[in-house]
Amino acid sequence: MKKQYSISELSKEFDITTRAIRFYEDQGLLSPERDGQKRIYSARDRVLLKLILRGKRLGFTLSESRTLFEMYDPDSGNAKQLQQFLSILDEKEVMLDQQLHDIEVMKIELKEARQRCMSALEQSNSSMASE
Repeated sequence: MKKQYSISELSKEFDITTRAIRFYEDQGLLSPERDGQKRIYSARDRVLLKLILRGKRLGFTLSESRTLFEMYDPDSGNAKQLQQFLSILDEKEVMLDQQLHDIEVMKIELKEARQRCMSALEQSNSSMASE
C-alpha cells in the first residue's frame, strides 16, 4: 500500500505552513487527491514538495522548478533534464558571483564613507576646541 500524507503531516515534516503547500498546489506543482475537503498527498507529492523547497534554497524560481519537473523522463536517462539543471545552476552561480562582487564593492564604499565621516567629525571637534 502506498504511503499517503495529510497537509498537516507535510507541513510539520518540512516546517512550512499549510498555506505554502496550498500555494504550491494552486501553482500546479502538487496535485493531491481529495476526500471531500480533505487533501491526500501521495509519496510523489511529498518528493515534489521536497524538491520545490530544495530548489527554493538554491534560488530557483517556481517556474524553473516546474520546468525541471516537466522534463523528468526516466526512460531517456533524464539527460535533457540534467542538462537544463546544470544550465540553471550555472546561471545561479554567475548571479551569486556578481552579488558577491557587488557586496565587496559596497563594503569598500561603506568603509570609505565611514572614514570621511570620522575625518569630518575630527575636524569639527578640533575647530570647536580651538574657538
